[in-house]
Amino acid sequence: MVVKCCLPLLLLSLLIAECASRPLYTLPSLAKAGTKKPLQTSRPFNVAHRGANGEFPEETAPAYMRAIEEGADFIESDILSTKDGVLICHHDVNLDDTTDVADHKEFADRKRTYEVQGMNMTGFFTVDFTLEELKTLGAKQRYPFRDQQYNGKFPIITLDEYIAIALDAPRVVGIYPEIKNPVFINQQVKWADGKKFEDKIVATLKKYGYKGSYMSKDWLKQPIFIQSFAATSLVYISNMTDSPKVFLIDDVTILTEDTNKTYAEITSDKYLDYIKPYVVGIGPWKDTIVPVDNNRLTTPTDLVARAHSRNLQVHPYTYRNENQFLHSGFHQDAYLEYDYWINKIGVDGLFTDFTGSLHNFQELTAPLPKLQ
Repeated sequence: MVVKCCLPLLLLSLLIAECASRPLYTLPSLAKAGTKKPLQTSRPFNVAHRGANGEFPEETAPAYMRAIEEGADFIESDILSTKDGVLICHHDVNLDDTTDVADHKEFADRKRTYEVQGMNMTGFFTVDFTLEELKTLGAKQRYPFRDQQYNGKFPIITLDEYIAIALDAPRVVGIYPEIKNPVFINQQVKWADGKKFEDKIVATLKKYGYKGSYMSKDWLKQPIFIQSFAATSLVYISNMTDSPKVFLIDDVTILTEDTNKTYAEITSDKYLDYIKPYVVGIGPWKDTIVPVDNNRLTTPTDLVARAHSRNLQVHPYTYRNENQFLHSGFHQDAYLEYDYWINKIGVDGLFTDFTGSLHNFQELTAPLPKLQ
């Protein structure tokens, strides 16, 4: 089990760091802190979706630290870029839903309209702000029915800071960065050295020692999955890094941002055969695996079986505890949902907003050996 730390003191230290205008989280220490408890590999991976964002604003340092405290195997993040080419952790290309940018009158003239994934979107975009400007914003909860007390208290963090949180954890914790909206970012941000968004992400990961194929000695030391909805980005980086990659899959009716194919085409046997040499798994929206009708699960598709037949892992998203997200057959019980997906559908990892809930379920049903 994970040893609990004093969360109020942790938050206080983060607030002090923010107020003092210093980096929110120090870069990884070069000092060796002894042998860390290894990553568990005997049960499906607990992937903290944007950190423990059921409790804290998503993709903030407290959300990631809380997820580690609660037992996450991996902390997941979406990587975007600022105007000045700094890689940051933020899910949306715009800032409207998860920051207090609307309260900053000094940025009122930054509102723009861009085409993103074939649709016009209006708002405040990360690509129109420098890192220094973004650090003045406060993150806030995406959903109004979640705890609002931390709104505005924590800033956006960089990819470097996110990595630091994982590497300085008291046990081995993996990272799960997403190459987010690469078509849009490469259109809007130009780096002086002529490199692409994908190049910059891989270079940063290499700088901190992330390397090695899945389950290799190097990978187990610093576990990582690199994910993207853009298959072309995963193929592009395949000659740059041997770190394992996961191809994300959305609703079957949606067009991919980079190929103009639907995800129905992307999940065909032909396409799975094409992408298999480049990835170790797929990350489908869970309703793509088991379609839903009137909030009830219907007959599962054969997507998991077809992926497993190609030795591809399946890491669906997103598992959320609230009744708004639980399908009717689970009777408002998140444990029933975890049991269904792990033991009936047979997935290999789960993206969850509630890391502690999944960890507690797994400890009850599949406790780790004492050595782990």
